[in-house]
Amino acid sequence: MIEALIQNSLLIFILVLCLIAVELRDLLYSVIVLAGAGIVLAVIFYMLRAPDIAITQAAVGAGVTTVLFVIAVSRTRREE
Repeated sequence: MIEALIQNSLLIFILVLCLIAVELRDLLYSVIVLAGAGIVLAVIFYMLRAPDIAITQAAVGAGVTTVLFVIAVSRTRREE
């Protein structure tokens, strides 16, 4: 019962993080927020007793993807 409540609140937290990432004006901050959503998703996978998927999500979904996005954002020209 309590575990389902924690999982549901983490899912709502992911939804909020994704909405914040869409609404942010700075792309770098948006990438950082999306990385946080990926880490929360990895925690949910771990709570669902899928540690191999959780490790993959943390490494690829939050790690490699974030690095690639940061590189792509750094190569763009910023206009204020």
